[in-house]
Amino acid sequence: MTGTAEERQRHIVHAARTTGSVDVNTLAAQLGVARETVRRDLRALEDHGLVRRTHGGAYPVESAGFETTLAFRATSHVPEKRRIAAAAAGLLGDAETVFVDEGFTPQLIAEALPADRPLTVVTASLPVAGALAGNGHVSVLLLGGRVRAGTLATVDHWTTKMLAGFVVDLAYIGANGISREHGLTTPDPAVGEVKAQAVRAARRVVFTGVHTKFGAAGFCRFAEVGALETIVTSTLLPVAEAHRYTLLGPQVIRV
Repeated sequence: MTGTAEERQRHIVHAARTTGSVDVNTLAAQLGVARETVRRDLRALEDHGLVRRTHGGAYPVESAGFETTLAFRATSHVPEKRRIAAAAAGLLGDAETVFVDEGFTPQLIAEALPADRPLTVVTASLPVAGALAGNGHVSVLLLGGRVRAGTLATVDHWTTKMLAGFVVDLAYIGANGISREHGLTTPDPAVGEVKAQAVRAARRVVFTGVHTKFGAAGFCRFAEVGALETIVTSTLLPVAEAHRYTLLGPQVIRV
């Protein structure tokens, strides 16, 4: 398959979204074109916000038309996510009330929270609620609303109205993208509303995310980088880039 640039790029986006990443050499062989042609296609797709290039390949950017499922997230960057979650749980401090966001990394944070002290956890995530429900020290408040199939989390006005009634000591927030220009973003407006309300409800906000989230921008902006107390990511985010985020206010912890 050589095809037109448009056909090649459609194939590349489909491959990236299906498998989670693509490799220049593999694509060149599949498409029957030179590696430089593939690199040119990837640059064009990056300019359109559909992929992010890496050394030797690219991965898909989540958008209004594409969002990974919780099941997919549970299979990608797992060791990195576990390190991030453990470090984030270590930031609990003296918090007694905590919001835990939807997503796989927040689910790992919930599992890493101390099991020997009283905590009240507010969440829109069914898996988070399920992970904590058996802990005798933890009181779980599950926000009601419409359940999104891909993430098993509640959204819409029921969810945000209930959340608006709380003030929490600490919110653990995830996002599909974080950038210095556009702040924290997510593909779905309904999800963005819940996240924005959680940020407003919290005294302290901790963002957790793997290195691939940085520099990516989704459809719906729900918070600025300056609203965060701390960013927890991995050492795969370069030191220089981490420093640029600290200039906007938050502490950046790389693990």
